[in-house]
Amino acid sequence: MKKIITLLLLVSTTAIGQQADLLIKNGKIIDGTGNSWILGDVAVKNGKIVGKGHLDNWKADKTIDATGLIVCPGFIDVHTHIENLEKKDPLAKNFIFDGVTTVITGNCGDSHTDIKKYFSYLDSLKTSINIGSFIGHNDVRKKVMGTANRTPTENEIQLMEGIVEKAMEDGAVGFSTGLIYIPGTYSKTEEVLRLAKAAAKHNGVYASHIRNEGDSVVVAINEAIDIARKAKMPVEVSHFKLVGEQNWGRSKETLPIIIKAREEGIDATIDQYPYTASSTKLSTLLPSWALADSEDSIKARMNNAAQHKRAVNYMVKNLRKRGQEHFAYAVVAFYKHDTSFNGKSIEEVNTLLGKEHTAEDEANTIIDMILNGGSSMVFHGMCEEDVKAIMKYPFNMFASDGGIRVVGEAVPHPRSYGTNARVLGKYVREQKVIGLEEAIRRMTSLPAQKFQLKNRGLLSEGYNADVVLFDEKTVNDLATYDNPHQLSVGFKYIIVNGKLTVDDGKHTGERNGRIVKRGI
Repeated sequence: MKKIITLLLLVSTTAIGQQADLLIKNGKIIDGTGNSWILGDVAVKNGKIVGKGHLDNWKADKTIDATGLIVCPGFIDVHTHIENLEKKDPLAKNFIFDGVTTVITGNCGDSHTDIKKYFSYLDSLKTSINIGSFIGHNDVRKKVMGTANRTPTENEIQLMEGIVEKAMEDGAVGFSTGLIYIPGTYSKTEEVLRLAKAAAKHNGVYASHIRNEGDSVVVAINEAIDIARKAKMPVEVSHFKLVGEQNWGRSKETLPIIIKAREEGIDATIDQYPYTASSTKLSTLLPSWALADSEDSIKARMNNAAQHKRAVNYMVKNLRKRGQEHFAYAVVAFYKHDTSFNGKSIEEVNTLLGKEHTAEDEANTIIDMILNGGSSMVFHGMCEEDVKAIMKYPFNMFASDGGIRVVGEAVPHPRSYGTNARVLGKYVREQKVIGLEEAIRRMTSLPAQKFQLKNRGLLSEGYNADVVLFDEKTVNDLATYDNPHQLSVGFKYIIVNGKLTVDDGKHTGERNGRIVKRGI
């Protein structure tokens, strides 16, 4: 009798069909594994994927006809800088319209030091994207010892270890460094290793903006690998690249270091943005000794004739190494002191100010700008051949290194708007540098696995319903260096934790993002 009842129930369920909140029909499903696409349907209920395949008998509150569209997991951007920008646009449209449903912030050593408090703030704010974070070395060091140019005492090291461990207990995905930035640049390898080990106790990842991405790049990469080796933890070399014309082509030298580390058994991976320009602070052009301690200390040094000349000589020498006569490669993204400089190169700014057309005068202009509050910059300095060579490496994730942007505010790097669309349009569809399924694997399951983001990164039953639907024939980045505030095109539907966030190319206003923590 029991068998008969069970059979009747099965027949009844099949006849009536199952119910979903959202049903995606007739799409080209790319599940994130790297496997080839299949035609089929995806069902979403209560924020989860509950069905995949040919779901003929399913019903739903809303059905999307995905004919001709790619259906894949939401993209995970593992290298962003969104701190203090979340409130400007909680909808995070520049990320959402690039297919990004999850970001990891706190990179390059810059993060909130109280991760629990930060996550609580995000929970109350509610954003359209999921957010996770590293604990950043620079801010941990500042909290304990300011911007002092010295080795920490044992007590200071222990205090920093405590901050790192607490952040890991509160859900940080790992420990990040920015070893070209103040005060991280003052740290010795042993200090970084101690703090990395604190994160390793909690299965964290070590992500590093290494000490040098130019002439000394090999030494810098090896330092990151050695820290991972000794700490017995995974490592991610951030925004893997070669800067300066004198270093073009050296990806043939740097990629084998990562390959060798993996052969040794070290979980070494990299991330990359698909552009030939970087973006960071103007102050990185100054020698690190000039930036120690307080702003008053920096001003005092630069007002000292001998130290001022020493700093100018340092900058001009580095410029000459790049084979350039002027600071034309350095373009102002945002200069609060005088926004008319935005979008202009340092060479152009110097001319605008009526100064002599010399590298020395341009270096003086740089110092003046730094003393007036500094500037965010776009630096043109990489070659397309290295970008493509690095892109072909299978354990390389695509990451914007960008933040949440407000349309019309400053002249930022276009990567904050177009990273994934650029890969899918330029490098997959047009130039065929890598295949579509492979690109999506790098944007989804690879970062989810690396940073232990449970139940994300795959279109699989039981996983969180972060889903992207896009047109592979039209997906494209529109953001340029001159006009960066342009949303990518081709993304038709975006679903975040089961809620439709972009509907037929329009943001619905939905803010259903969650906090993502390591292993949860």
